[in-house]
Amino acid sequence: MNTASAPEPTGAESPRVRETLKALYGYVRPHRWAVVLGLLLALAGAAGGLLQPLATKALVDRLSAGGTIGTVLLALTVLVLLSTVAEAFGAYVLERTAESVVLAARRSLIGRMLRLRLAAVDRMQPGDLMSRVTSDTTLLRAVSTQAVVNAATGTVTLIAAVVVMAFLDAVLLGVTLAVVAVVGAGAALVMPRIGQAAERSQEAVGEMSTGLERAFGAFRTVKASGAEERETARVEASARRAWRHGVRGAKWEALLGTADNLAVELAFLVVLAAGGARVASGDIPVSTLIAFLLYLFYLMEPVYKLVEAASAYQEGAAAISRIEEVDRLPAEPPATREPVRTEGRPASVRFEDVSFRYGPGLPRIHQQVDFEVPGAGMTAFVGPSGAGKSTVFSLIERFYETTGGRVLIDGKDVRQWPPSELRSAIGYVEQDAPVLAGTLRENLVFSAPDATDDDIRAVLVRTGLDTLVERLPHGLDTLVGHRGSKLSGGERQRVAIARALLRRPRLLLLDEATSQLDAVNELALRDVIAETARETTVLVVAHRLSTVTDADRIVVMDAGRVRAIGTHEELVHRDELYARLAATQLLLPAGCPGG
Repeated sequence: MNTASAPEPTGAESPRVRETLKALYGYVRPHRWAVVLGLLLALAGAAGGLLQPLATKALVDRLSAGGTIGTVLLALTVLVLLSTVAEAFGAYVLERTAESVVLAARRSLIGRMLRLRLAAVDRMQPGDLMSRVTSDTTLLRAVSTQAVVNAATGTVTLIAAVVVMAFLDAVLLGVTLAVVAVVGAGAALVMPRIGQAAERSQEAVGEMSTGLERAFGAFRTVKASGAEERETARVEASARRAWRHGVRGAKWEALLGTADNLAVELAFLVVLAAGGARVASGDIPVSTLIAFLLYLFYLMEPVYKLVEAASAYQEGAAAISRIEEVDRLPAEPPATREPVRTEGRPASVRFEDVSFRYGPGLPRIHQQVDFEVPGAGMTAFVGPSGAGKSTVFSLIERFYETTGGRVLIDGKDVRQWPPSELRSAIGYVEQDAPVLAGTLRENLVFSAPDATDDDIRAVLVRTGLDTLVERLPHGLDTLVGHRGSKLSGGERQRVAIARALLRRPRLLLLDEATSQLDAVNELALRDVIAETARETTVLVVAHRLSTVTDADRIVVMDAGRVRAIGTHEELVHRDELYARLAATQLLLPAGCPGG
């Protein structure tokens, strides 16, 4: 939706402004006393500046009367030094507080993002989410402290200056305010456009991050496809959009700054003419005109602070809106404690009339799925692609919520389990067996951070990774590269399996966990899985039926439904789809239909 054409109506703006200010106060509140200290120091510095024109008037009056000016000059010097020190210390306090605000916002945002429900993450682009943590939070620096203090000090000093100017000469003050009001009215129209440009620029930065994440996430594919130039053009298009909106915002900010300077300069010329006439007529002394003109130039600072605060608010409001959008996404509750390895009896699994779809209007992935898996043993899920096999695991892990029916673990609905407690009992090997950047050791203990060296050695031997570790230059402390790029596909799968086994789960989920292994390693790992199944409930998704012919039970799925359940021997005689799959893979025994 294009919102750059015109500002929203005032009635629609007000709730958004209130929400933004409420969110802003939430970020500043823990640091409110530091902000108050910075504000007081800024006001002290501003007070020093406010008194300087009066001291100058006193100096001119002393000179006119033929008196000495040493005391006045000393007082003026001390005033300048004290106000400078107060402003410098106040600026440091505010900058330090601003960094603390950004740190707190990033910590909160990162914690929230990593607890988002998978369905929410599916709707977002990873690069855009990352830009909210990096660039959007950076914009909080200005709005959280400088904008607040600038608005406060600008308002206070502006009012104080106006009061003193009224005391000096009310006629000249009226002339000044008339000029400032005319120019200020035009400047007020510019404010919303700065916010719109900032929001569009931040969105474009998010798109740029998404494009880079997309390219680096499939870097080999990009190079193998000769797509470097196309991907470069895609990211550059987002960079150009960010530039375009940034330039648009800079244009409006420049116009705003020009209006600020124009107001003061026009006021100076008008006051100089009117004040000169009043001095000539004897209505005011020349020292009053000098003091008034000094205050007029002094007005530039509070007016500039107010303009800067308004500009920072517009940019910050756009950032806060994007940050708050993440806070509104559905997230899982925080874990009450660190996940622990749960050893005990094998878990049982039951699906009762389960239906599921990924979103409204999308086709059903599961339709009245029913099956039961008692504790221990191996259960395999087979069927054509898109049958809903991997979704079974996603529902068990509670990555998604069912749209109908129940998923039970140990007879308890998974929705009644705290997610961290539920997952601490499960070992999960995903289809693409992701390996994280870092060392091999860090990847192995990722799910079991309290694993001992003996535990690690035992699982390395079981999964055949001990020979790999011996070949690596730094053993377990060897870096595996981004997404495990320094390992082969089969090695990554074995690392993922070892990581799951190291957790000693009560329920082990293997989604095509041996698809990239050679025949020798596949056979060895089949023995490991069979051994594990004697004391753990093992669920396996498999396309190669040869890997699951010895399973205790096989669940045949098709179009989101369970067609049949049985052993390999039973199903080749009883189920047409399974027999066809077995025949395709040359697994039919002699005499079977289709053999």
